[in-house]
Amino acid sequence: MQQFSTTIEISTRGAGLYEFTRELGHFVGISAVKYGLLTAFCQHTSASLLIQENADADVRTDLDGFFRRLVPEGMEWIVHRTEGPDDMPAHARHVAGHLPLRAPHAAASAAGGAASHR
Repeated sequence: MQQFSTTIEISTRGAGLYEFTRELGHFVGISAVKYGLLTAFCQHTSASLLIQENADADVRTDLDGFFRRLVPEGMEWIVHRTEGPDDMPAHARHVAGHLPLRAPHAAASAAGGAASHR
């Protein structure tokens, strides 16, 4: 069994969904693996990963709205505010969506939709 690993850094401009399908595709391409399992893991405790379609940009807009409604900022009952008012809501969104991503890889492309960072 062959294994390859790398670190991908994603620059963000605050809360939201950020596509990194191209970066994952580049890693898969340089690994030269024809068939396998791609696992993506995010070490950040207030961010999570998800795989969604990217055929329609409205999906990203609607998912972002869903997460903002699910865990809105400015909830008065939140106690943890040491890192700013947006930090605890980000931790809660992480709990709602955090899973390591595993996608089958066949030939030169990862199967499935777009990878996003939240």
